[in-house]
Amino acid sequence: MKITFKLWLSLLTLTLCACATDTPSKANKSEKPVPQQQDRSTINQLGKGDFDRIADVEIRENTESLRLLMLKLYKRNPHELKKSTADIAEKMVTWVFDASAQHHFKFAEINNLQDTDAIFLAFNPNFTGDRVLSFIVGMHTMLLKAHNDKTDFYFNDTLNPQHIYNVARNIEIAAWKLSNARNENGALYLLSNEINDKEKNLSFEREFGKMIGRTDLYAIALAEKSQRFISRVMQNLATALFLPF
Repeated sequence: MKITFKLWLSLLTLTLCACATDTPSKANKSEKPVPQQQDRSTINQLGKGDFDRIADVEIRENTESLRLLMLKLYKRNPHELKKSTADIAEKMVTWVFDASAQHHFKFAEINNLQDTDAIFLAFNPNFTGDRVLSFIVGMHTMLLKAHNDKTDFYFNDTLNPQHIYNVARNIEIAAWKLSNARNENGALYLLSNEINDKEKNLSFEREFGKMIGRTDLYAIALAEKSQRFISRVMQNLATALFLPF
């Protein structure tokens, strides 16, 4: 049965709604509206199929989530921002993502590490650099690597649904590490979600949930289209290792 692009976008929307919670938080007020797909009417759309456009949406929206998470992490951990720059958090986030053609997501401050190596560095007790930079760069380059280091997809592109699926599991592991990894004094390396008598802030958890939902849905859709089997792995988050991608 032929599955249309509009149907998959509808499923994607439903998945994202399911990831959200009903509990309002202060952080929600600062979140940006969902960016719209650019170049819908340009000639390069002629070289794209439905699943190419879905891949465009998935990688773009996940990147927007990472931008938001980076900003929120700097707001919660201002001492980490000071390790990299005296500028405001918004400017740092813009530089990391919008100047990628210059630095290619390689930063001397984190030993030029990328994907899971950079994520591990963020929770290394001996690391004295910017843990937010290391964590977000690791997450973003991991996502890019699973998509063949591309953000724009066409008919001749071939993505591996198993790699996409594995990255969704890796996002789960990274989110768990962010909320649970502690130093020798028992303090979290990075502050994120907060639940206390005065405030309940689960905005980080929601954003990770959106990323996992998008990535999972695309992996499953891609597997159905290409008739490829996905090996579903069940892991204990506390002891799980990152999956290959």
